[in-house]
Amino acid sequence: MAGSKFCSGGRLVVFLFFFLSRLPSASATAQVPFLMWASDGLPVVAPPAAGHITSNDELAAYLTSVFGSGSHTVLMFLQDKLSKDDFTVFGGVFGNKQESAFKNLEAALQSSSSSVTLPALEWAGLSAIPTLLHKTLGVPPLLVDADTLSHLSINTSVSNLLLINLPYCSDMHKLCKEVLRDNDEMIGKILSFMKAKDLPHTAIYTGLQPARVISEKSVSNQQVGRSLLQAAVTDVKPPIMFNQTGSPCIMLWVQNLNVSLSRTSEWVDLATETPSLTGSMCNTTNSVLVLNYASGYTLSFTMSQRLYPVSARNWFTLDSVQLQMNGLTASFTGRRSIYAPAEYSFHCNSVSSFQNALLVPNSSNQTSPQFRLNFIDFQIQGFGLANGTNFSYASDCAGFFTPGIWMGLLTSLLMLLIFVYGLHMIMQLNTMDRFDDPKGPSISVPQSE
Repeated sequence: MAGSKFCSGGRLVVFLFFFLSRLPSASATAQVPFLMWASDGLPVVAPPAAGHITSNDELAAYLTSVFGSGSHTVLMFLQDKLSKDDFTVFGGVFGNKQESAFKNLEAALQSSSSSVTLPALEWAGLSAIPTLLHKTLGVPPLLVDADTLSHLSINTSVSNLLLINLPYCSDMHKLCKEVLRDNDEMIGKILSFMKAKDLPHTAIYTGLQPARVISEKSVSNQQVGRSLLQAAVTDVKPPIMFNQTGSPCIMLWVQNLNVSLSRTSEWVDLATETPSLTGSMCNTTNSVLVLNYASGYTLSFTMSQRLYPVSARNWFTLDSVQLQMNGLTASFTGRRSIYAPAEYSFHCNSVSSFQNALLVPNSSNQTSPQFRLNFIDFQIQGFGLANGTNFSYASDCAGFFTPGIWMGLLTSLLMLLIFVYGLHMIMQLNTMDRFDDPKGPSISVPQSE
């Protein structure tokens, strides 16, 4: 099964559902959330593409990999109805976490060794999930509650499927939160019993049917990766991705890939063409991405990574960019200006070779010094791809001290100097140390008659 089918390790499930519930909507699809955690661990899987709706076939394949061999004790908390809106409204996202209706559920996910969260599981009927677990484990479900479970003898040498039915609420807001809180307390009691008895188990929390039909656009067939930096446009091109030994190792995304053969010739946007990646390679220290275009252009990006003792971490640099056309070759160096931590990607709004140049022409190794490059909204990563299909956190080329910041700092410094000078002048004022003596002889002016 592809790694992007599932999302694992989601500790704070409320925030995950809150984020996914804000995704764009398109067509109405019946779906239910599916949460799964285990005391002994689950197979590690990668996060799904944003908005992906997991099918029952995908869930069946994953459950087979989990329960395919050995004996398992499964607790299935099956609520009458459930939707991810229940988590966003009653999970404490908009208020105090102490008011969350899912405190025991959140604590169980955080304390478990591993967990799997499917925000959108395709709903295929009232008995789809119980039937699937029955088929996978080979045992029928046994209906229990907190009281009957305490008197039940569980044989861990064979598989057990324990079904706990949970009610749902009406449309009244206050009543709904109370019902969900009672369900959460039931989950807490049963999990506490299993922990006290030291019984290894796998727990599942889902709904018998969706609480409402959620409008969601499935983008499972779209290539998603540039989520942090992609512009809000209607048509976003997929990134260029080079795979070696079955997994992606180099990714490039650029809005415009403009090249020019001379100062007077017109710009050619290579981003409108689909290149061949013949000649590309990657390993732990070096990566080369070669873009071969049908129009005759060949563009090569050479990257490397190494440890810098001063920062005690690995950094990758874009060492050179080479452009070939009609037997002419132009080479540009970017080692000192295009760099990022090895586990990051590099992003810049503009990478050019002629204005505020990040790519410096290498005159010793080019037959046509007139070649020019201008990449708009450029992002590249040659090492440590996140989850194999997504860009990692981006290190941006924009400097911290922008012209506006410098103007503000200089203006503030000037005002501070004026204030200090005025304060200094005020502190230099002294009172008079001599006064006229009012007790001295008065001036006598004789008067004539």
